[in-house]
Amino acid sequence: MSSRSFDPAHAAAELAAFAQRAADMLSALRGAGAQADDSAPRDAVWRRDKVVLYRYRAVARPAGLPPILLVFALINRPSILDLAPDRSLIRSLLAAGLDVYLIDWGSPDGTDRYLRLEDYLDGYLDGAVREVLAAHGIPALNLLGICQGGTFSLCYTALYPAAVRNLITMVTPVDFRTPENLLSRWASGIDVDLMVANGNVSGQTLNNAYLALRPFRLMQQKYVDLVRTGPSPARIDEFLRMERWIFDSPELPAELFREFIKWFYQENRLIAGTLELGGRRVLLQAITQPVLNIFGTQDHIVPPSASVPLARHVATKDYTALPVDVGHIGMYVSSRARHTVPAAIAAWLAARPAS
Repeated sequence: MSSRSFDPAHAAAELAAFAQRAADMLSALRGAGAQADDSAPRDAVWRRDKVVLYRYRAVARPAGLPPILLVFALINRPSILDLAPDRSLIRSLLAAGLDVYLIDWGSPDGTDRYLRLEDYLDGYLDGAVREVLAAHGIPALNLLGICQGGTFSLCYTALYPAAVRNLITMVTPVDFRTPENLLSRWASGIDVDLMVANGNVSGQTLNNAYLALRPFRLMQQKYVDLVRTGPSPARIDEFLRMERWIFDSPELPAELFREFIKWFYQENRLIAGTLELGGRRVLLQAITQPVLNIFGTQDHIVPPSASVPLARHVATKDYTALPVDVGHIGMYVSSRARHTVPAAIAAWLAARPAS
């Protein structure tokens, strides 16, 4: 039992000071102007339906490596990879001399309700890959898949091994049924057929599911932390950028969502080797390329236990695991990841140049 006695006057003073800081922060938030679009310069080089392939403009001497294509999840916008000039995975890769491409899945609507996983892999992703290969006159590129985009990239590499030279997965779920996986527990219990009976799944529905995994930390603690840090313009700008990204989630095509929940979370087909697309089995054992698997040791959305098993299921003899002491979002924006991950990616690729 603590020997410290409760001092009502001191407690009242602390509450009053916190209330004043909260009032100051609220005033500062109300006065915050619109944020400028200061994303890294890029050019749209290919389009198909709502999907766009971007190529980022070089900012450093080329490293002389095959281009790298970033594949993000459909669940959120890839803008988190270039959140701000000083919090940007993309800018860090560019600074290392890499030739960076990004596939943006766009904003699906009701006309996309029946798009399937096969459409995204064999249609959009393969189309983007072929565009990059043709533009550079090369047979294979480097592929960086992130979160759900990492799962897509694993499937794509297994189906189109000749098109991928090196594969990098980041915070990527592989085993979808590990005990620590809170998202898996949620997904395993839903009636997905009923959920998509009336059409696409809204981004707000998925945001609510993510927030429910850590309700206090994700819905209340962040505001307390903001008040404690004080109303500095830089802190407010960073906070608003993150809030805008979190709540700007696109719809997911109903059929794709149904397949992903059933096949991956509920049936764990990727690990079981029972996943089929277009009559072809998707086997992780078909992946013989060098693989770099990056995961966050504090990740509550894709816990390490969901990513680490990749080593046991691919056939490559060149496998590297890179644990980083961050959470899921921290992998993209934290100072710890920013100072280590892009450099590690560039060095790993440089050690495996095109022959």
